[in-house]
Amino acid sequence: MKKTIACITVLVALMFTTSSLILAQWVQTNGPYGGIVNCFAVSGTNLFAGTSGGGVFLSTNNGTSWTAVNSGLTNTYVWSLAVSGTNLFAGTSGGGVFLSTNNGTSWTAVNTGLTNTIVYSLAVLGTNLFAGTWGGGVFLSTDNGTSWTAVNTGLTNTYVQSLTVSGTNLFAGTYGGGVFRSTDNGTSWIEVNTGLTNNYVQSLTVSGTDLFAGTYGGGVFLSTDNGANWTNKGLMNLYVYSLAVLGTNIFAGTYGAGVFLSTDNGTNWTAVNTGMTNTIVYSLAVSGTNLFAGTCGGGVFRSTNNGTSWTAVNTGLTSTFVFSLAVSPAVGETGDTNLFVGTNGGVFRSTDNGTSWTEVNTGLTNTYVYSLAVSPAGGGTGGTNIFAGTRGGGVFLSTDNGTSWTSTGLKNTIVQCLAVSPAGGGTGSTNIFAGTYEHGVFLSTDDGASWTEVNKGLANTNVQCLAVLGTNLFAGTWGGGVFRSTDNGTSWTEVNTGLMNTYVWCFAVSPAGGGTGDTILFAGTYGGGVFRSTDNGTSWTAVNTGLTNTIVYSLAVSPAGGGTGDTNLFAGTDGSGVWRRPLSEMITSVARLSTDLPTHYIMSQNYPNPFNPATTITFALPVKSFVSLKIFDALGREVTTLLNEELLAGTYSKQWDASGLPSGVYFYRLVANAIPSGKTGSFMETKKLILLR
Repeated sequence: MKKTIACITVLVALMFTTSSLILAQWVQTNGPYGGIVNCFAVSGTNLFAGTSGGGVFLSTNNGTSWTAVNSGLTNTYVWSLAVSGTNLFAGTSGGGVFLSTNNGTSWTAVNTGLTNTIVYSLAVLGTNLFAGTWGGGVFLSTDNGTSWTAVNTGLTNTYVQSLTVSGTNLFAGTYGGGVFRSTDNGTSWIEVNTGLTNNYVQSLTVSGTDLFAGTYGGGVFLSTDNGANWTNKGLMNLYVYSLAVLGTNIFAGTYGAGVFLSTDNGTNWTAVNTGMTNTIVYSLAVSGTNLFAGTCGGGVFRSTNNGTSWTAVNTGLTSTFVFSLAVSPAVGETGDTNLFVGTNGGVFRSTDNGTSWTEVNTGLTNTYVYSLAVSPAGGGTGGTNIFAGTRGGGVFLSTDNGTSWTSTGLKNTIVQCLAVSPAGGGTGSTNIFAGTYEHGVFLSTDDGASWTEVNKGLANTNVQCLAVLGTNLFAGTWGGGVFRSTDNGTSWTEVNTGLMNTYVWCFAVSPAGGGTGDTILFAGTYGGGVFRSTDNGTSWTAVNTGLTNTIVYSLAVSPAGGGTGDTNLFAGTDGSGVWRRPLSEMITSVARLSTDLPTHYIMSQNYPNPFNPATTITFALPVKSFVSLKIFDALGREVTTLLNEELLAGTYSKQWDASGLPSGVYFYRLVANAIPSGKTGSFMETKKLILLR
C-alpha cells in the first residue's frame, strides 16, 4: 500500500514539474464570414482569394467552401495573386512576394532584390514574373522570385496598381501617370496615354487584341492599338477597381455601384447586381463559366449566368473586419442574449454565442459600422435601444434588436464609438456619448435627437472608443491612450500607466467576480492586443495569451451559456474574425498586503486548511514578476487559474472560492518569473490544500 501511495505521489509531482498543462488562452469563433477580397487567381480547378488581413483562401468547389492556406505567409494583407505553371505567387502590403509550390499549403518569402515590398500587382510573361509596387515601380524575376531586379527605365510614375500582358507587350497602370507599355520585358517603358483623360488607372484587362483600363473616377477606357490611343467607353464618374473578360462579355467591378456588363466591347453597360448585397467590388475572376466578385466586407459572390444573378459563397472565408461588438437581451424575455457585431459590411446578429450569424441591415444606409451600444428604451417600455455609429453616416438607432434602423440627429459624422450611462438625478434617463474622428466626444440626453460637444482636457480628439465604469467615463484615442472623466465628459485626465500601446480601439467592462464588487476594464489596441485595468485605468496589464492577431477592433462580455455560469470576453480582430476567452482566465482580484520588499520569494500555506468553501493563499515577491497561480486536482488536472499577470514587489493574498467542487485534496502552484528575466531567476512551488465539506 505504501508503494502504491508513493507511486501516485511521484506521478502527481511529475505533472506539476512539467512546463505546464494546457495554457489558458483565446480561441477563434466560427465567423462571421465574408471580408475584403482584393484579388483572385485560378489554377486548374483551384480558386484562390487574397484578402486584407486574412491571407489567402482556397476553394476547390467553385467557391462553395473556402479554407485558409497561410502556413508561412507572415503578411496576410494580400493585394495580388499570380500563377506560373505550378507556382502560386502572392503580393502583399509590406511583406513583398511569397511563393507556394503546393497550392498554398505552405509559403516562402521570395524578396531578394525587391527593395519595395508593397506589391499591388503581379503578372507573368513567359518565364518572367513581374511585380508592380507602390512607389518602387516594376521589378522583374527570371527565376520564380528567387531574385528581383528593378526595371523602371522610362517609367516616370512608380506607383503601379495594375499589370497585364497582351502578346509580347507588358502594360502597367499607375496612380496618376496613366498607362505605360514595355515591349522588351520591362527593360524600357513608354507612356501610352493619348486620349486617356483620367490617369489614375486601377485595373487593366485584355480581350483579344483590345486593352481595357478601369480608372479612379473616370470609368472605362478602350485601346485597340496596344495603348497608342484610348477612347472612353462609359461608366463615367465611377471608380472601376476591377475588370474581367468571359467570352465576349466585359465585366467591370466598381466602388459602390457593383458590377456592370458590356456585351459590345464597352459601348454600352448594364448593372448586373441581383443578389449582390455588397456593391464595393475590388476584384473579378473567371473560372470556366463561373464569374466571381470579391467585395469590400461582403466576401465573395458567384454568378453562373454572366452576372444576371449572384450568390454569396463565403463558407469558411473568415476574413472579416469586425469593428464593434454589443450584447443585448433577446426579444420576449427568454433569458437568452443577442450578440451584435458591426463590420465593414453592416451589422450581424448571433443568437447562439457566435456559432452562426445573420445580417440585420434594413434601413442602415451606411453599412461601415464602427461602433455599437445598447441602452434601455425611454418611457418605461422595458424595451432596448441599439445605437450604431458609422463612418460618415452618423448614428443610427434600432428599437427592435437590429431588425430595422433609423438615422438620429448626429449626421454626416465619422462616429467611431458609443457609450451609455445613467443620467443621474433619479430621472431614470440615460446619457448617450459618441466619440468621433477629430471632433472629440458628443453627449445626447434625449436618445440621439440632439447632441452637445464635451471635450475640455481631451488632448487627443481622435476618439476610437468609450466606456462607462460606475461614475467614470473612459475615452480611448488613436495615439493618445486612455482619458478618464468623472463628470460626464465636462473634463478629462490622461490615464496610461502600463498601457504599452496607446492606439486604443475598444473597451469592455466586466465585474471582477468572487463577490468583491470590483469591476474590470479591458482595452483592445491596434497591434498591442488586449490590456486589463483593475483600478479605473490607473494601471494596465496585457492579457494576450493565444491571441495571434493583436489588432483588436472590438470587445464585448457575454455569458458562456449552457448553465455553466461562466462568462466570455469576445474580441473582434482585423481580418481574423471573432476570438473568445473566459473571463476567469484573465480576471483576478489579488490584495497587496504590504509594499515592504521581501528578500526572497515565499508562498505560505493556505488558511484555513482544511476549508469550506473559501481559503486564502499568501505569497511574497522580492521584485516585479509575472505570476501564475493555479489550482489542480489530485490527478494533476488544472481546475482554475487564479492569477496570470504582472505584479510589483510586495506581499499579496488571493482568495479561492471552491463552491461547486467536490471535497478532496487539491494542489496550488505558484510560478513567478522576475521582470526583467534573470534579475533574480524564477520561482515555483506547489502545496496541498484540502476542501472538506
